[in-house]
Amino acid sequence: MKQNKTNKTLLLLSALVIGIATLWFTNGLVKDIKSEERTKVKIWAKATEQTTHIDNLDEDISFVFEVINHNNTIPVILTDDLGKILYHKNFPFKKVEKEGYLNRQLFLMKASSEPIVFEYADGKENRIYYKDSIILTRLKYFPYVILLVVALFILIGYLAFSASRKSEQNKVWAGMARETAHQIGTPLSSLMGWVALLQVKPGVDDIALEMNKDILRLQTIAERFSKIGSQPELSNVNISKVLERSFNYMKDRSSVKVNYNFDVNSAFFANINLQLFAWVIENILRNAIDAVQQKGSIRLSIKEENKKIFVDITDSGKGIKPSQLKTVFEPGFTTKKRGWGLGLSLVKRIVEDYHKGQVFVLCSELNKGTTFRIILNKA
Repeated sequence: MKQNKTNKTLLLLSALVIGIATLWFTNGLVKDIKSEERTKVKIWAKATEQTTHIDNLDEDISFVFEVINHNNTIPVILTDDLGKILYHKNFPFKKVEKEGYLNRQLFLMKASSEPIVFEYADGKENRIYYKDSIILTRLKYFPYVILLVVALFILIGYLAFSASRKSEQNKVWAGMARETAHQIGTPLSSLMGWVALLQVKPGVDDIALEMNKDILRLQTIAERFSKIGSQPELSNVNISKVLERSFNYMKDRSSVKVNYNFDVNSAFFANINLQLFAWVIENILRNAIDAVQQKGSIRLSIKEENKKIFVDITDSGKGIKPSQLKTVFEPGFTTKKRGWGLGLSLVKRIVEDYHKGQVFVLCSELNKGTTFRIILNKA
């Protein structure tokens, strides 16, 4: 688990470094091109100024006009000293025809950069305003587009990988569960035969009865495992009774110093698999019993809101660290010295995958307790 987090952190840092390097390089390129465009505009402005001098009318100024016409990328607007537009170049033809378009562009140009000012024959001033070319504008957004495409590619790859990994996990879960059910079933059949023999012998009825209870329990466990890995059959059940049976079962097998409170006074119906849902409640109650360490209180309550059924299991135990709240349902998570850390991961799988509900830690505070919440759809 720690290795996975480290790998994810390294992958994220690598992506950030690549993104920063791309932006840095592109921004440097944009600055260079912008400086070059500024120089080109100055040359264009100087050529435009030459055409306004009366002294140059008899001279060959074809080269000057060639310079002026050579600008095919940088949008420019020439105005007089009163701000009247005298000339414009490199704006979309269809947009120029729209009323007010050039004035809006002029306003934006005035806000973004200082104009190039030159005087003509009668001592009056003309001003040239300009903005970044279309090429430069596209180049500014280019790294963000590339980063977005890369991010989408990584996201799609991650989702595909997660789906593949989840599919493999499902197969492992299914195989392990079915094999466990098979392994339990073999000695279980033998035990049932021995119990049948004991029941016909005098003086051992009580022993046979207790053994039969344990055999029935093992049958229930085997049945639960056999349902993991395949879509279980759901039926409309009064979950209040299921909760009560599981609650009492765990209560009878824990310390008498634990105070149990079953706060369920009404019938609530939901589509569940009886065996699997009982397993969910027992797993959470078992964690609650471990948390209170044989002395404390455990409360189970249920309520209904907006066609949803909320089951809350609260204990007064040691609580869960804030850093562990996101990982409590992951396989392998456990705070016990002994344990595989599969109980809560099974709970999440059963509630969310099989019953299309939700299960999460509603609240937890160190040395004060924890509340687990299960949300089911009302039948």
